[in-house]
Amino acid sequence: MEQFTLSNGDLEFSSLACGIEANRSGPVVLCLHGFPDNARSFRFQLPALADAGYRAIAPTLRGYEPSSQPLDGDYSIEALAQDVLAWIEELGEERVHLVGHDWGAAICYLAGAMAPERFHSLTTLAVPHAARLAEGIRKVPSQLAKSWYMGFFQLRGLADVVLERNDWELIKKLWKHWSPGFDLPDEEWAQLRSTFSAPGVKRAMLSYYRQNASPSVLLGWKKTTAARLTTVPVRTLAITGADDGCMDTRLYDHVFRDEDFPCGVRVERIQGAGHFSHQEQPEMINRLLMNWLAQG
Repeated sequence: MEQFTLSNGDLEFSSLACGIEANRSGPVVLCLHGFPDNARSFRFQLPALADAGYRAIAPTLRGYEPSSQPLDGDYSIEALAQDVLAWIEELGEERVHLVGHDWGAAICYLAGAMAPERFHSLTTLAVPHAARLAEGIRKVPSQLAKSWYMGFFQLRGLADVVLERNDWELIKKLWKHWSPGFDLPDEEWAQLRSTFSAPGVKRAMLSYYRQNASPSVLLGWKKTTAARLTTVPVRTLAITGADDGCMDTRLYDHVFRDEDFPCGVRVERIQGAGHFSHQEQPEMINRLLMNWLAQG
């Protein structure tokens, strides 16, 4: 994989890429990671995309390294979506394919709603239509128990200490609970630990939740820009792991409306996979992804 850098103003985002040189005229696929993760989340997808003729880039999201931490501390999902639009402009592309996991999926929905003309397609993993999540929780109230960590992360000071305690033990537990049939390789954990330990990254990771996923936002009491932009006029593939311990797969039965996706939406439920389906079953996910991207 190649090293690549993207920017938005003064912020710089280190990225992993495949096919940048070999596929100079190929379509661009941007792959957005989530929490608790980094750009290596897509280590199985980038080479496969390049082999299929795409220019595949996985940026490190805002705040997950010192060079992309804004002075104003803005980690709103609107700012994260604006990063994506800035990258597309920097790459000189009119339109790209956008793939996102976890927070990356939430960014996909909002970016597609804000600027649908910039995207050929969206592919989301593990997080359903974010603007309808409050409605989904009302249908699947047990999701509140699975989202306990979002409330805990609102506890400034305490959460900051606990998150890093005992060599990031809480994050290890989240990975295990969210993908119960998957063992993260030791070398990948070492990479993640290095990411989380960099200056300012812990604060940034928690800020995602404090600015975008407070209880009032999750329950729909506080209306945000992201919650108001329910229509996503980009064809969308939404992938959920049947054993996801973070986002209950049943949410997908309640939050997707045809009127929200006028260009079409398709939901795929992956048996035997949890929250990190693209790492748990990469061959299956890659087949789905390639078929989806090839449609236009």
